[in-house]
Amino acid sequence: MKTLVGTYDSIQVAHDVSNDLINAGYSRNDISIVANDKNNEYAGYIGDGFVNSANDSGEEVAKGVGIGAAIGGLGGLLVGLGALAIPGVGPVIAAGPLLAALTGAGVGAVTGGIVGALADLGIPDEEAEIYSEGLRRGNILVIAQVPDTSASAVTRMMERPGLVDIHREAETWRSSGWKGFDADVRDASFSGDTRYVR
Repeated sequence: MKTLVGTYDSIQVAHDVSNDLINAGYSRNDISIVANDKNNEYAGYIGDGFVNSANDSGEEVAKGVGIGAAIGGLGGLLVGLGALAIPGVGPVIAAGPLLAALTGAGVGAVTGGIVGALADLGIPDEEAEIYSEGLRRGNILVIAQVPDTSASAVTRMMERPGLVDIHREAETWRSSGWKGFDADVRDASFSGDTRYVR
């Protein structure tokens, strides 16, 4: 099996990638999504919740409906869907094998770090650090574990508008002094127990 990761700038694109993979015959048990939920945009759509404010403009309501549809769709597409906090990243939503790797015995209680969970899915440590930093900075990850013979076809399916060139971003971070993902980095602007830097 080969583990492929796509980094996206939108939950809708990540949903579409997952949907396309499942429609192409890949198992929902082998596809994961994890999205940073710094602004609490996503968790309210898990389960029966629907986040909406009476003060929202029509544009905000339309955006909310789109996000809600994408999150609801993920709940139907992938195995499990949960909201949790990851040390060094903050609040996220996750689905698929990565959710199980992050939570271990119980949803909501992270048993290991994001880098370790990604490594458990077969991603080399250095790559896992880059993906973790991308997640911390607001990207959405789609992870597919597929047979080696399908890797090229799946890579082509994952390449689309909204795909972030994570290695180019990592070079920019490095030029600004980033040396690797650090789960202990704190940002005073985050009010929860787990803090992160954007």
